[in-house]
Amino acid sequence: MSSSTADRFRAAIEAGDPDAAVALCTDDVVFRSPVVHRAHRGREPLRAILGAVLTVFAEFRYVAEFAGDGGHVLEFTALVGDREVQGIDLLRIDADGRIRELTVMVRPLSAAEALRDRMAALLGG
Repeated sequence: MSSSTADRFRAAIEAGDPDAAVALCTDDVVFRSPVVHRAHRGREPLRAILGAVLTVFAEFRYVAEFAGDGGHVLEFTALVGDREVQGIDLLRIDADGRIRELTVMVRPLSAAEALRDRMAALLGG
């Protein structure tokens, strides 16, 4: 696993650059949302989602990192409206150092619901 891929992903998100983040992914990257049951596949859907997230989250910052053989976890905090969000980005990185899966989890439920509503408004449902 390549921690440098996770470092570059973190830097791209912190810089508000979804294009740089998506460039680190495989063409068929799988994105698992905290509020939608089906996975999204491919760079274009991921680019739209990351762009919307960067609009919806305020005061976003990564606060911790964890790594192991199975992947890399970036813990973050943010605000969605008046809701404080705690979450993680779980990155699965392939042998070539490309992100093949990105799973996002957030808490509490009220923040996840606010995130869902604002993302739906930006992405059309």
